Amino acid sequence: MTTGTTPREQPVPSRAATASPDGIEVGALEERPASAPQVREGAPDEHHLRSIVLVRHGATQWSRSGRHTGRTDLPLDEGGRSQAVVVGQRLADRHFGLVWSSPRQRALETCRLVGYAARAEVVDDLQEWSYGAYEGLTTAQIREQRPSWQVFLDGCPEGETPEQVAARADRVLVGLRAEAESRNLESAIVFSHGHFLRMLAARWLGLDPAAGRYFALDAGHLSELGFEREVPVLASWNC
Repeated sequence: MTTGTTPREQPVPSRAATASPDGIEVGALEERPASAPQVREGAPDEHHLRSIVLVRHGATQWSRSGRHTGRTDLPLDEGGRSQAVVVGQRLADRHFGLVWSSPRQRALETCRLVGYAARAEVVDDLQEWSYGAYEGLTTAQIREQRPSWQVFLDGCPEGETPEQVAARADRVLVGLRAEAESRNLESAIVFSHGHFLRMLAARWLGLDPAAGRYFALDAGHLSELGFEREVPVLASWNC
């Protein structure tokens, strides 16, 4: 990781935090606002958050085999690390006011390889869906007992419901917008996970949690939430 030379690597002030083993600041989960996001059409205020780039972490052994990876803390595999390097090259000319990451090592490693570790803040709400009893299983294995199962409709026993994941996504959106406004920033980048980022996109658009099932998202790919004529849109997806 290079440090201290490019604009995206310059340290910025952060809220009270503690250091993780990766050297990335860890924000307190309870400090995140719990209210639903208020993304409205109409003229934005002077410091409105205009762009949120979403990065799904690079591939892991489990993601390649389709195993549900929620709280299991796996590293990137070799291909996943290569994907992260490519993402960094694609974003070399972009600057982001806020850099937030999931605490899972696959997201943190992606963040580091992209080149933002020195500025990143870890946010617990960016973790992947908690799959509970379905952790480590493929969809085919789950459907042997529940043939019509879909995570965005049914959730996971001993894990999270769609509504619980949507509530986390809402808190992330409220938190990003509040912090961006307080620091006069217009852009953010978020390193997280497939199912969670799909939920985040649905909530940005004001859709029900079940709508997350319509947004396919591959490992090591980029998306962007933005506005068109002040309407929340997907500026790009799964690129």
